[in-house]
Amino acid sequence: ICYSKYLKRNLSLLKSMLDYALMYFLIVWEIQTGKFSITCLPVHLTVSPAAERLRYILGDDEETMPTPTLFTEMDTLQHEGDELEWRESARWVKFEEKVEEGGERWSKPHVSTLSLHSLFELRTCLQTGTVLLDLEGYSLPQIVDDIIERQIEEGLIGAELRDKISFVLLRKHRHQTKKPIHRSFADLGKSGSGGSECSIFKTVPVSPSIPTHIVHNSRSMNDIAETPSTDQLKNKFMKKIPRDAEASNVLVGEVDFLEKPFVAFVRLSQATTLGGLTEVPVPTRFLFVLLGPLGKAKSYNEIGRAIATLMVDDLFSDVAYKARDREDLIAGIDEFLDEVIVLPPGEWDPKIRIEPPKKIPSADNRRKSVFSLNELGQMNGTAGGRGPVSEDEVMPAPHELGEELAYTGRFCGGLILDIKRKLPWYPSDFYEGFHIQSISAVLFIYLGCITNAITFGGLLGDATDNYQGVMESFLGTALAGTVFCLFSGQPLIILSSTGPILIFEKLLYEFSKNNGIDYMELRLWIGMHSCVQCIFLVATDASYIIKYMTRFTEEGFSSLISFIFISDAIKKMVGAFKYYPINIDFKSDYVTAYKCECLAPDPKVIDPLRGLNVTALDWTQLSKKECVKYGGSLLGKSCKYVPDLALMSFILFFGTYTMTVTLKKFKFSRYFPTKLRKLISDFSIFMSIMTFVGLDMLIGLQTPKLIVPTDFKPTRAGRGWFVMPFGKNPWWVYVASSVPALLVTILIFMDQQISAVIVNRKENKLKKGCGYHLDLLWVGVLMVACSFMGLPWYVAATVISIAHIDSLKMESESSAPGEQPQFLGVREQRLTGILVFVLTGVSIFLAPILQFIPMPVLYGVFLYMGVASLGGIQFWDRIKLIMMPAKHQPDFSYLRHVPLRRVHLFTLVQIVCLAVLWILKSTFLAIIFPVMILGLMVIRKMLDMVFSQHDLAWLDDILPEKEKKKKEDEKNTTKKDKKKGKGGDDSEDVSVLVVRLLKERRRLLGLK
Repeated sequence: ICYSKYLKRNLSLLKSMLDYALMYFLIVWEIQTGKFSITCLPVHLTVSPAAERLRYILGDDEETMPTPTLFTEMDTLQHEGDELEWRESARWVKFEEKVEEGGERWSKPHVSTLSLHSLFELRTCLQTGTVLLDLEGYSLPQIVDDIIERQIEEGLIGAELRDKISFVLLRKHRHQTKKPIHRSFADLGKSGSGGSECSIFKTVPVSPSIPTHIVHNSRSMNDIAETPSTDQLKNKFMKKIPRDAEASNVLVGEVDFLEKPFVAFVRLSQATTLGGLTEVPVPTRFLFVLLGPLGKAKSYNEIGRAIATLMVDDLFSDVAYKARDREDLIAGIDEFLDEVIVLPPGEWDPKIRIEPPKKIPSADNRRKSVFSLNELGQMNGTAGGRGPVSEDEVMPAPHELGEELAYTGRFCGGLILDIKRKLPWYPSDFYEGFHIQSISAVLFIYLGCITNAITFGGLLGDATDNYQGVMESFLGTALAGTVFCLFSGQPLIILSSTGPILIFEKLLYEFSKNNGIDYMELRLWIGMHSCVQCIFLVATDASYIIKYMTRFTEEGFSSLISFIFISDAIKKMVGAFKYYPINIDFKSDYVTAYKCECLAPDPKVIDPLRGLNVTALDWTQLSKKECVKYGGSLLGKSCKYVPDLALMSFILFFGTYTMTVTLKKFKFSRYFPTKLRKLISDFSIFMSIMTFVGLDMLIGLQTPKLIVPTDFKPTRAGRGWFVMPFGKNPWWVYVASSVPALLVTILIFMDQQISAVIVNRKENKLKKGCGYHLDLLWVGVLMVACSFMGLPWYVAATVISIAHIDSLKMESESSAPGEQPQFLGVREQRLTGILVFVLTGVSIFLAPILQFIPMPVLYGVFLYMGVASLGGIQFWDRIKLIMMPAKHQPDFSYLRHVPLRRVHLFTLVQIVCLAVLWILKSTFLAIIFPVMILGLMVIRKMLDMVFSQHDLAWLDDILPEKEKKKKEDEKNTTKKDKKKGKGGDDSEDVSVLVVRLLKERRRLLGLK
């Protein structure tokens, strides 16, 4: 404490010592002994002067307001004959844009490449030049006068240069938005008081030596407009700049009346609009001026680019806003130099412009490295490779599912927390859905849902003898989906029938038929028992078990569902070649021999009930259908001819998929404005479907079409819309049905919760939380409702839910030139899901429109859903690594920390598990599919004996008990140390003590 106070009182005398100190001393409080001791930090904990100063400047208070975004413009002094003007040469929002040599266009945004020499020269300029912080400035002439006055006071320039420097700094600024002015006699005759842009800038003929009689002319001293021009106000570039942005202006040039550089760095106390100084009407906060003798224009330009690049650097801009003196700015440059990576001059071409990266590292990591005491004594960056690597660099961020799965230990504790968590967001779940993006999402998911409903409805009808068919599938999807989206904890989840449920229904129907048990009544009691069991799981917070499902289980499950979608779509198309075979035997040379005749049947064979007069019919004029209908026979080689519908179906199928993928990526293309590209990308599914529906109608072939039921009645004649619970089965069936209900409950629980975990991944940046317990409750309640009405059971559909989220992803609209749009999250609302299922319910009234949609087009949508859901799955990325040579493999983070052979071994284990699940899914054993998902959790537990925790942290996730055990071990170690009476460095981690002491020192230095 004494040292800190002494440092505060004598700060001005100790500046040089702070900059070049060999080592700092900290006062360490010995807790156990009660004594003070001055301890010298070890070499690996020494603090660099720049890092030490930055800690005082930036601090770590969370209450500090973020600094505004800076727009930086660099103008260079140009000699146009006898005229001087400042011409815009480059600008920065995040990346650099140069004015091309022709002066007619901006270059592509690129990463600024600076010479190391220019950074050192900039550092020297700030050390020797004028630094004015928090200057009260309201106009550019006043600011220029203050700068020159300070330079004269400090003896940097003579008073005789005042007018010359002022004259140069107040010349007009020509921005890239203005076209070059070609002067003529007519231009010279124009009045200078006009309101045009050109009249604001007055022509003053000067020579590089600035004649004395001109600088005394008051009208020629200030050549800059006091207010923004019309071009500035209408500049479309403002869309790329955040609203609260401020400007920093860099002015560099060479003149012949200076013998040494004139340098000034100014920070205004309040951002002020300085008229025509800046290209856009953004208030100026910083001003950097560099004028120097002739012959060093390139050097001055590089120094200007260096300070401009620094001003848009996140960390240095914070330093510039909070700097208290010159040394703080120099410390910011030193920190920047610590992070600089030098490229050897002979191994790259400096003329190459480096493209902006797709993902920019967060500035928070650099701030943490400044405050992190694990890296003291080494460079702030990690490129140096010296010293021990911090824990954050060794281990990835832990996988956390959030507080939603915390075990409360209270009856319905998790359910109550879900309701409290979701209730405040309920109104916004509706009005936030009113967006044009929601329209494309509704159309996309609707087509996927009705295709799924028709597919599973047809399969259910075959498996249950039409007790459940397409009509029941449509009605059940509409009812269950609408209720779930209205009241669930995660309305982004889409409910649908699944393969395991289909297998269960088939086996249940066969069991009932063989044993003389009424199928619908038995199914009703199974649904009621399963609902009670789901409610029991909700009340006891059983969803807590999901915590033990790591990425290994999630990716195995989601990959299986994705491959099912892909394989089913391909199987449907392969089946088309069986129904509509390609006419391989057709030969054009024998076309005259191809004919088909309808022969009349034998009159003795005709059923007399038909009442047909065989002799009265002209059988040669009947169509193929009429001939078969009336009992005739077809004779001829062309009777079995069908057009090449299989080939046309494949064109529709693959064309829909290809066009959807292409248009989805269109937002990253170079064509058309950003908004139009994004609109095309959002409506890619709809545009692809409409394109190939139109192509099918244009060609006119009878391709298989979407068939939607038109009559609102059960598929099976004789059954009603409600199932009675008693009267058809013996009493013991009502009790025994609890056994198969347990299997259904396990199936529902695993399917629902794993899909919910995938939807609620932290990568999706969901802000409204989720509700695992609330979702499971409504799934159980809807099982009872569907069982009473004889409708299929529904659970979360993984692939369609992922597609729903992808269609609602939001990206930043205002981004700096060259900066990729940032993923902001998902549009969380209930409206799209509700509209999808309402449209599904009314589809029977839309049959006249839907009948024009070919089924191959919808199969193409299915294929896209399956392929798109594989994106972002690490398991799929690792499968592709097996077929890549090492030099062509992407730079994945886990490849830097885990040997490739261990990565392939982990992938092989997952492939084997996926193959086993696929085999089980394809047989009658699919009914135990949920149990096999639990088996994946057991296999993941066994992997702890094969792989180290370090490898699993990168390839998968650490199991919760491992983290818990680690924390308990640390806690027990601390208790043992205290009991033994250890003091000093053994009683507490050194870095924790140093952090506390640095905070205390910073607080003391802030006291007056």
